[in-house]
Amino acid sequence: MPASVITPPGLAVHDGVRDACDRVVQLLLLHLQKLVFSRGAPSLAEAPPRAVPFLDALRPHVRELCVETLRLERKRFLWQHQLLALLAVYSAPAGAADALVCLLTLAR
Repeated sequence: MPASVITPPGLAVHDGVRDACDRVVQLLLLHLQKLVFSRGAPSLAEAPPRAVPFLDALRPHVRELCVETLRLERKRFLWQHQLLALLAVYSAPAGAADALVCLLTLAR
């Protein structure tokens, strides 16, 4: 049973459902990773790198993601850490620095 799948108190979720949800989240993260790392570095001769709308929409929510990342235990919410890391890489260099400063500022 993957630790990344959360079960509400009092309800038992079938192991097959849990495994399927975990697999879907991992596949979505893998697809995002491919989109982020296949963009390459922009040059003057080429068009700007292709945008990833999902990550563009998450940019204004970096602080909220950092707060949740620090609040929740890492083992159960590894997908959230991976998402924040992909967002930092996608938004580099300013976005990566913002995420790091936010995490360090909020950490206690």
